[in-house]
Amino acid sequence: MHASLEPRSDKRDLDLSELRSALGAKSLVLDPDLIASYRFDRSNAGTAGMPVAVVRARSTEEVSETLRFASRYLVPVVPRGAGTSLAGGSLAVDGCIVLSLECMDAITIDPQAGIAIAQPGALNVAIKDAAREYGLWYPPDPSSYEICSIGGNIATNAGGLCCVKYGVTTDYVLGMEVVLASGSVIRLGGSTVKDVAGYDLKRLFVGSEGTLGVVTEATLRLRPLPAQPVTLVAIFPDIASAGRAVSEITAHERPALLELMDQTTVRAVEARMHMGLDENCGALLLARSDAGEHRARSEIAVIESISQTAGASEVFVTDDPDTGEQLLAARRMAITAVEELGRVLIEDVGVPLPLIADLVQGIERIAGEHDTMIATVGHAGDGNFHPLVVFDPSDNAATARAEHAFGAIMDLALELGGTITGEHGVGTLKRPWLERQLGAGALEICRAVKHALDPLEILNPGKALPPETW
Repeated sequence: MHASLEPRSDKRDLDLSELRSALGAKSLVLDPDLIASYRFDRSNAGTAGMPVAVVRARSTEEVSETLRFASRYLVPVVPRGAGTSLAGGSLAVDGCIVLSLECMDAITIDPQAGIAIAQPGALNVAIKDAAREYGLWYPPDPSSYEICSIGGNIATNAGGLCCVKYGVTTDYVLGMEVVLASGSVIRLGGSTVKDVAGYDLKRLFVGSEGTLGVVTEATLRLRPLPAQPVTLVAIFPDIASAGRAVSEITAHERPALLELMDQTTVRAVEARMHMGLDENCGALLLARSDAGEHRARSEIAVIESISQTAGASEVFVTDDPDTGEQLLAARRMAITAVEELGRVLIEDVGVPLPLIADLVQGIERIAGEHDTMIATVGHAGDGNFHPLVVFDPSDNAATARAEHAFGAIMDLALELGGTITGEHGVGTLKRPWLERQLGAGALEICRAVKHALDPLEILNPGKALPPETW
């Protein structure tokens, strides 16, 4: 069997003239300071290696040439979009080439077909804006939608606030162009809504975190713009009652979004945005219906009634779009606001909907047991939460407690029959728990797929799958 690729000690002496000739000086970055700026992502996950070069690809051909070169000389390649990974999925490794897709950002809208054709560097918000000009909408909306790229969204199968009703990235990918590790280019799927010819390989690449191939173009399904929304905010005395409300709401309604913030998160957001949020509340629940007119009001009325029955001390409803957007902006600001409190390890666990209260109560218990601040925020409507473990990195004891708390939350999610990641990916942060979730048999199949598509294991080594010797 093939042994996993190890960084070669002579990478710094690698002759890059062949790659320079193929790409040109504009696409190949060799300046040490610029190279260093591509080492990290947003995850705060461990130590990043030092690349030998950065390729800022401008076409599928340049991606192909880069991978051909890397395969020929056994150079690791770390694909990268906007660098917003929260799981360490785009951290550089020593001796690698960072393959940045940021310059490939073209977007074409076909309004009659109801599709967008986008290159991987296109930002999520740019696709939404382009579609809106034709009365269309691209629904997946991570909280970082203004700064994250569609290539990264595809790599992690990103979800977002609206996925409770509208689904996640994979539900909108109709086709794609992919460059394999060998440099060969394939096309999967197309522009048709229904297509069952052969294995559904495009879904194999969605969520593969750059370990199987590099997506250089995606055909995305669009929807008509939704109706003007009605927004609800419910204030709860504690997070457990909010969790119980969510489980009851999702048993009866499917709102356009259903988000939860605990007291720590609310206080962090209020300190940054000064919106008049109740800093003494135990938890805040944010719901939205875009079902339109009477149906929207009816849906929100049910959510209001359930919230009050579950113990909400206050419920506020508005159909004013500006007020609704301000409330939504507060939720989107949650991670950024909490990051101002210290270094943050960002979780991404999910549990079955009836067990949401068990999860959020368990997180509170873990925070106390490890004497660590944990701010809980998440896409409550689909059971996907982001506990944010806050610590002082200059304090070794605090760092150790935070790391143990992080692991305890992962263990809790698995004990509840949940998942270690709902949308951020495994990256480097979650690898130790992957086999426990998947099982040895499924993990063996994952490794077989990886070996079939990337036999030299040059693509994003050390990410997604636990280390293993072939």
